[in-house]
Amino acid sequence: MNAPVKDMLHSYPAGLGNIDQDKLARCIEECLACAQACTACADACLSEGMVGDLTKCIRTDMDCADICTATAAVLSRHTGYDANITRALLTACAVACKACADECASHAEMHEHCRICAEACRSCEQACNDLMASLG
Repeated sequence: MNAPVKDMLHSYPAGLGNIDQDKLARCIEECLACAQACTACADACLSEGMVGDLTKCIRTDMDCADICTATAAVLSRHTGYDANITRALLTACAVACKACADECASHAEMHEHCRICAEACRSCEQACNDLMASLG
């Protein structure tokens, strides 16, 4: 687990409530890793000779990266915490990650960057679902 994420959560001056801090830290970390993988995959797709065939992949990568970045940012804030917003974001992030993983997986045999991105997306989707399940 990324020490800075856990360290920041542990240093928070107020209580974080009943949220599972390990699952929260993992989810933030996975969202950030997924956003990076999706951004890099979209850029790699733009460098492919058949870029026109990768339009859907690029758009899905960009959407997923933005949603993961927003999710990580909101999960990192705790003042005025709203469980309904957290659930909605986690749901949106899991859906975006699944869509991106499915799209990238369809290109994985031809493009290594798509295979790596699909794995990052599946890992993030799982982390979002795990955190959501722990919210009750």
